[in-house]
Formats: sequence, structure tokens, C-alpha cells
Amino acid sequence: MASTVTSKPSRPGYGQLLRTPGAWAFLLPGFAARLPFAMLIISIVLLVEHTTGSYGIAGAVSAATGVSMAVFAPLNGKYADRFGQRAVLIPGVLLHTASGLTLTVLALTDAPLWALFVAAVPTGASVPQAGPMVRARWGMKLQGSPLMTTATAFESVTDELTFVLGPLFATALCTSVDPAAGLLTEAGLTLVGGLLFAAQKATQPVPSRRHAQTRVDLSSQSSDSGANAAHARVEPVSPLRVPGVRVLIVAFLGIGSVFGGMQVSLAAFTESIGQPGLNGVLYGVFAAGNMLAGVACGAIVWKAAPQKRLLVGYIALAITASGLWAAQSPALLAGIGLLVGMSIAPGLITGYTLVERLVPPTGRTEAFTLLTGAVALGQAAAVTVAGQLEDRAWDGAGFLVPLGGTALALLTLVTLRSRLAPPAASRTVARGVGHRPPVSVD
Repeated sequence: MASTVTSKPSRPGYGQLLRTPGAWAFLLPGFAARLPFAMLIISIVLLVEHTTGSYGIAGAVSAATGVSMAVFAPLNGKYADRFGQRAVLIPGVLLHTASGLTLTVLALTDAPLWALFVAAVPTGASVPQAGPMVRARWGMKLQGSPLMTTATAFESVTDELTFVLGPLFATALCTSVDPAAGLLTEAGLTLVGGLLFAAQKATQPVPSRRHAQTRVDLSSQSSDSGANAAHARVEPVSPLRVPGVRVLIVAFLGIGSVFGGMQVSLAAFTESIGQPGLNGVLYGVFAAGNMLAGVACGAIVWKAAPQKRLLVGYIALAITASGLWAAQSPALLAGIGLLVGMSIAPGLITGYTLVERLVPPTGRTEAFTLLTGAVALGQAAAVTVAGQLEDRAWDGAGFLVPLGGTALALLTLVTLRSRLAPPAASRTVARGVGHRPPVSVD
């Protein structure tokens, strides 16, 4: 194996990454499973605003979906690490489809607001965490490989591609076909894509419970007493105990505020100028900037430490987001939105790269879902606040939300940046999750 690594000193790149054996088996189904989420929030906003006439109510219902996802996503990741991705995916996909259809019916039949909230909770809680699960599969295949950074960038690009296509697709369906078409399509795609992804059993990481049991059994067989078996027991440690992960959660909350603020404010802006069809185009430009920057980040061989790159990228994000509220024309808004999108990708990619350094392998799906949940929670809060501002203040007031969210997150990053430094190589992480400490049981 060593000879195969050293015989080709070629620079890691996307082509080499995509030639990884077995990669396409989970990449294509993974993309199909993650695309619907990019349609979910905007579909709810457009449907509920159509049936109620209020962006505030639409934002609150979609926020309930986002908060529910943020709360339950880490649990989904934790159980996927422990019991296997398939065991979590299949029931989650079925529940999400049923909940999305229920929410659609309730909205169309003018059900009371509390009923919409009740349906929104399981809809968000059951969102398939396909992105974190794909990242965990890359981590299993590329352990110790320099391609891991490229894979992280590739996944960010894939995420942003879904956020280019998803809102465009959902907006076109809701404005050209029927206000309910976006949410109905999202539910159907989730069912098909999620089940296809769950069927890829060969590439899913080994569940940590099975891995721990194997270690205990092997230790029991090789030791002269039962003491080593107890010593070998592996108990997963929550990534929330890692200080750097908590800092990253705040950073991703700020990124979520950009997504949520943009979605509601762009919809309100385009409606105020009588061109609602531009909503998907403007949001697509924003997401395209993110995608293009992600491609560039993956192609660069970085020399600066990731925590420094995160700080620099976040400064750029806060500066560009501060100009959104002043844009008075679609062209100017598209230009600023493009710059904002280009500033998001470095933060997302670097944050996920830091997870690879801060969190042991058996806790990474949970860590990734914590960050994904943080984006969803920030998005939910931003959708709520931006919706209220659009209802009660001037057109475009919702763009103040990305400004405030990124500024507060940047302040946290500057203050606590030292916690993002990875632990020393010789340092043993508590309770040995995913590591091989130099003890006799190994």
C-alpha cells in the first residue's frame, strides 16, 4: 500500500478524487437524497405565504421546520454513527415524506396555524442527513489521504450545486405550476433519493457499536484475564465536548443566518417589484458564487492553517453581507449576492476540514450533523426575523439579518479562535473514540 501512495506523487485533485474506487456508488444517490432539502424551506415559505398572505407566518412555519431539523440532526448523526446509516435513513425518509404531504394538505385547506406548526416539526426532524453521511463515507475511504481536503471541498461544491438547483426548481414549480408543487416534489424526491442512498450498504462506515464490540471480543481472546476487555471498551464521546466544535457551531449559525435572510428577503424584494420569478434567479446567483468559490478552494493547495483561513473568510463574509440591505436594484443585488456566496464557501469548507482534525472518526457523522443543524437553526431564526422585518418595516429590511448574524459570529470567532487549533498528535482524546492509543489492548 505504501508503494502505491509514493509511486504517484501527483497533486491531489478532483479527477483523482473521483477515481476513488466505489465513490460513484454513493455520490450519485447521495446527491439525489440531498437535493430535496434545498427545496424545502423556500417551498414552505412560498406555499404558506400564498395561503395566508403573510411572510411573517410563512417564515415562522418554515422556522419551526428548521429548528426541528437543528435539534434532531445531531441525534440522527449520533444514531447513524452507532447503528449504521441505513438504520436511520429508511425510517427517516418515510416519516419525512408523510410529514411533508401532511403539511401541504393542511396549508391548502386553511388549517389553523397550530396545525401547520405541528406538521412542520416532524418534517424538519426527519430531513435525511445525506450530506454529513456522504462526508463520513469519504472519511472512511480516505483515512490519512491528502485527498481528504479535496473531498471536503467537493462536498461543499455539491451542497452549493443543490442550493443552485433546488431553489430555482422549487420557485419555478410554485410560481408556474402550483404553490403546493414545490413541497410535493420535495417529498417525492426525498423518498426516492433517500431509499436509493440507503441501499448503498457497502460504502457506509462501520457502526461504532459493532466496532466497539469487535475490539472487546478481540481483546478478550488475546488477554489472560478479563481486565483488558473492560479496558478496551469504547464509549463514544459527543463532539459537543470538543471546544473547537462549539466555536464552529457559532460560525455555522452565522452562515445559516445568511441563507435564511436571503431566502425570505429575496422573495419579498422580487414580489415588491412585481417580478416574483426573479427570486430563484437571484438566489441561484448567490448559490452559484458559493459553488464557484468552493471549486476554487478545492483546487488550491493551502499553506495557511485552516483556523486562519476560516477567520479570513469570515471577515470577507461579514463585509459583503453588510451591503445587502442597501441594494435597490436586481442587478446590484445579484452582484452583491454573488460576492456573499463566494465568501461563504471558504468558511464551510474550512469548518468541515477542521472537524476532520478535531473529532475522532467514530463521532464525525454526529459532528457534521451538528454543523448542518447549526446552519438550519441559524436559517430558521433568520427566516423568522427577516419575515417579521419584511412585514413590519420596509422592503428589504430582512437583509439586515445576514449583517447581524455574521457580525456576531465573527466576534465569537475572533475571541475564541485559539480553540480551533487541533490537539497535538501525541495527545490522547478522552475515552479513545476512533483513536488507537498506545495501550496493550491495541
